[in-house]
Amino acid sequence: PAAPCLAVRSDQHPTVSRHVGSPFPSLGAIRPLEGLLPGVTAVHEIMRPDDANVAGNVHGGTVLKMIEEAGAIISTRHCNSQNGERCVAALARVERTDFLSPMCIGEVAHVSAEITYTSKHSVEVQVHVMSENILTGTKKLTNKATLWYVPLSLKNVDKVLEVPPVVYSRQEQEEEGRKRYEAQKLERMETKWRNGDIVQPVLNPEPNTVSYSQSSLIHLVGPSDCTLHGFVHGGVTMKLMDEVAGIVAARHCKTNIVTASVDAINFHDKIRKGCVITISGRMTFTSNKSMEIEVLVDADPVVNNLVKRYRAASAFFTYVSLSPEGKSLPVPQLVPETEDEKKRFEEGKGRYLQMKAKRQGQAETQA
Repeated sequence: PAAPCLAVRSDQHPTVSRHVGSPFPSLGAIRPLEGLLPGVTAVHEIMRPDDANVAGNVHGGTVLKMIEEAGAIISTRHCNSQNGERCVAALARVERTDFLSPMCIGEVAHVSAEITYTSKHSVEVQVHVMSENILTGTKKLTNKATLWYVPLSLKNVDKVLEVPPVVYSRQEQEEEGRKRYEAQKLERMETKWRNGDIVQPVLNPEPNTVSYSQSSLIHLVGPSDCTLHGFVHGGVTMKLMDEVAGIVAARHCKTNIVTASVDAINFHDKIRKGCVITISGRMTFTSNKSMEIEVLVDADPVVNNLVKRYRAASAFFTYVSLSPEGKSLPVPQLVPETEDEKKRFEEGKGRYLQMKAKRQGQAETQA
């Protein structure tokens, strides 16, 4: 069951609170067209033991699921804010998100979402997650994420509808949004082209190899995983992906592990109710204190012989190893064996160095 919502008030939407003041100072100048309620969508949930690992840290997948729920609410509302064919917003992509601070059992998660750009057929939503210790009142930022949604017709879920535009107070905001849109569109296409790979089991693998820690989870998609229209929630898929990535990381380093970041998650196709999905994870790269894990989601429509197994989603997760005191530990170095594993290792190293350089540049700018 879903965690209880706290301190939430709305006459029209009892599970979601809406605030006129924007939590994103740089984005507050964007206003919706007439017909769209102003402000942001906020979801509040208290973290319970079944949301966390044995050390009491909330699973990254739990946080990702909350982020997607808030994004789905605000994007679906926006896409239905004008008269026309009714639709539901489907998650197409999640940009890289960093887990800035751990969230613990008993804390309250405050998830705020705001629309920051719209193209003809897609919506960009930015989400902030704050955790609150309700005993002390201490709050901290734990996550920032950017999600892209597309509106699918309720009459024909294979039909993508047009998105009502938003009005920008400055032309630069629209231009910056268009650049982000074009960049993610290009990367989505590149990712889909290289997604024919599958994870094969290996007998008696050696420790610290890719085969030793690779893991798979098989899940039958049921009604509780789906929207009212019979398709899996993006947040459900992300939570399962994080679980598999966590198993891979734990098998590799044999310690407590936590999600440090998630590279872009691409949703290549919808997953229908009744499908059997296989979520596979394998380690691709290790630095001194982090592990990159590639996760692939394949869907098999077992009740439909006309549709073959297909790649539904893919992403890279980064994990870190922690001591019982919560301090970062060195991780065993991955030993790539095959040519493909060595190639993926070098690609992972490139992503790691690129992100490291980006963080250093941001730190120097702030200094």
